[in-house]
Amino acid sequence: MDFFTPVVDDPYTFGQVAAANALSDVYAMGGRPLTCLNIVGFPVRQMEIDVLRRILQGGLAKIHEAGAVLVGGHSVDDEELKYGLSVTGTVHPDRVVMNNGARPGDALILTKPLGTGIIATALKGGLASEAAVARMVASMTTLNQRPSELMQELGCHACTDITGFGLLGHALEIARASSVGMIIHAARVPILEGALDYAAMGLVPGGSRANRDFASCRVDVHGEVSPVLLDILYDAQTSGGLLISLPPGKAEPLLKKLHKEGWTASAIIGAVVGEPKSRIVVKG
Repeated sequence: MDFFTPVVDDPYTFGQVAAANALSDVYAMGGRPLTCLNIVGFPVRQMEIDVLRRILQGGLAKIHEAGAVLVGGHSVDDEELKYGLSVTGTVHPDRVVMNNGARPGDALILTKPLGTGIIATALKGGLASEAAVARMVASMTTLNQRPSELMQELGCHACTDITGFGLLGHALEIARASSVGMIIHAARVPILEGALDYAAMGLVPGGSRANRDFASCRVDVHGEVSPVLLDILYDAQTSGGLLISLPPGKAEPLLKKLHKEGWTASAIIGAVVGEPKSRIVVKG
């Protein structure tokens, strides 16, 4: 289950983003979404009901794209607009992908670029360009379905989707659950165009700062990594990509398949190491 307040202005697009974000948890575990329930908080006295109608239409479009069905939902009169889904999926017991299976020597693939939180903050401040917003929306509304299917075909050890805790926060989850360490090469991490500029302007959301406060005690920075780039690595994402841990011999074949199918931003961004356990080293 996942729901949140709007990150874009258009109701239909917001519905798409929120639905894609909720569906992503199932894809991260190698599952296939089956049924969905709408979760709605709506300010009945402050907004036209057509706004809610458009949000639900956007969500339904993504549900259908995922091959799932909407079976109902629940709404409450709320002063702050919120929308999301509760999703039920299925996966064979022998093929469940968890975040605790990463092994030393594994390669790390990130399937989507970072920066949605920073661009969304720039949008709220009226400073984001139309092109930057369009790139952000295209990323957030893209389902993680195909990367999930491909990583299972090739065989992966662990996976998580990158959302509110940012890349470093979610990578740390895998490292701690798997009792391993990680090396992330900051220069290889894909970033949405415009995000670095907005981060340099100080347009960093509160959630991203909270991520840094929480995770930085387990993150070591080696070499030339700018504070602005670190802001991106900690940036709280909405409907971000998958972080996949898999044998190095399977990383390049997966990357080639992803690029061939249009996931051109996907990149090998680092590796899993045996030591230091439960820590991440960020290299320039």
